[in-house]
Amino acid sequence: MDRKKILIVDDEEDFRKITKLNLEGSGKFEVMTLPNAKDIMAQVHSFMPEVILLDLLMPGIGGMEICEMLNNDPLGQRIPIIVLTALESDSDKLNAYKRGVVDYLVKPIEKDALIAKIERALQIKSND
Repeated sequence: MDRKKILIVDDEEDFRKITKLNLEGSGKFEVMTLPNAKDIMAQVHSFMPEVILLDLLMPGIGGMEICEMLNNDPLGQRIPIIVLTALESDSDKLNAYKRGVVDYLVKPIEKDALIAKIERALQIKSND
């Protein structure tokens, strides 16, 4: 089976490690993690993820700015983004969807539910 490439961008180290272990443990995904957005565009172009899991609240460049950066990049705009955030905010959710994210999830999220959301994002991508 062809493993799908997932990029996790989140400043919370424990979340990155656990999510990477869970996703790779399913046998369905190859996962790269970034603690911030500093090198995100270079990583997007070299790793070529099929889905990005993105935290909104990070030091430096936040998730909304990352969405804008990806939307302005020909490769980046084709990658489905799933927001994973600790704060449930209607205004953040609305802003995220306006920026083209395919899903907005509030942490913590159960492993199987996350895998289902990623598979749905991949399905949306394949229908484009």
